[in-house]
Amino acid sequence: MTQTPPSPQKNKTPYDFDLEDFLPFLLNQTAEVTGRAFQSIYRARYGLTRTQWRVLAIIGRYGGLTGRAICDIAHEEKTRVSRAVAALEQEGLLSRTESPEDKRAEILSLTEKGQTVFADLGREANAFDARLKAALGPEKDRQLRAIIATLREIEPDR
Repeated sequence: MTQTPPSPQKNKTPYDFDLEDFLPFLLNQTAEVTGRAFQSIYRARYGLTRTQWRVLAIIGRYGGLTGRAICDIAHEEKTRVSRAVAALEQEGLLSRTESPEDKRAEILSLTEKGQTVFADLGREANAFDARLKAALGPEKDRQLRAIIATLREIEPDR
């Protein structure tokens, strides 16, 4: 017989801090839940990790980019992007060419196979996004996107 663990109890802290009411935590939890739901699609279909999907989608959206540019767009660590790039290259989904501006840099581009995978997953992403929008309704969707845009521009004091 399997026992379920007890529900966590909220304790009063001397700092009157509630993690579950902390906006960065709420945003992260929301991203995790929705991200995991979409992850099940690209993982099952192509065996991609989240970072691999993001790299593929960013290159598919913007065209040939350096690894540094991908890190900046994705807000992702260089080592994670480098591993994802190596795996995508191994699978024949992207290729590297020398940058004409900087011989030390490489331009990463989708191969024909990578473009096909991106197109397929792009359709899935659009359908997934449409389901989220439908669940919210047009007004809440518009409000949420406006709030997210505002949050992206805020630079909290450190």
